[in-house]
Amino acid sequence: MTLSDIATDETDRLIASNKVEGTAVYNSEGEKLGSIYNFMVDKRSGRVEYAVLQFGGFLGLGSDYYPLPWDVLTYDTTQGGYAVNLDKTLLEKAPRFSADQRPDFTRDYGREVYGYYGLNYPY
Repeated sequence: MTLSDIATDETDRLIASNKVEGTAVYNSEGEKLGSIYNFMVDKRSGRVEYAVLQFGGFLGLGSDYYPLPWDVLTYDTTQGGYAVNLDKTLLEKAPRFSADQRPDFTRDYGREVYGYYGLNYPY
C-alpha cells in the first residue's frame, strides 16, 4: 500500500485533523477571531471535546488559547473557516490558558468551559 492508496484527507463529511489545525475562526460579523490551534479528543468515545482557538498576540507570540466546545463551531464554506456566534468581548473573558500554563482538562474544567458558553458538559 502506498501513500496515494490512503483515503483523501477531506470528504463531504469528514476532515483530517491536520486540515483543521490552522483553520480561521470568524465571528458572526465575519471578523477573524483567530485560528484553530488544535483540538482535544476524548480517548474513549473518540468525540472532539474542544477546539482550542489561538487568539491575540502578534504572529503567534503572546497568544492565549481558548478551549471552545466543539458544538459552538460551525463550518462556513463561504469563508473557508469556522464560524462562532461570539464577539471579541465575550471571548476575551472566556476560560483560557497560556502556552506555558496548560490546564488539566479535568471534568470540572470541562464543566467550567461548557458552562461559560451556556452548554451542559456532556461527559
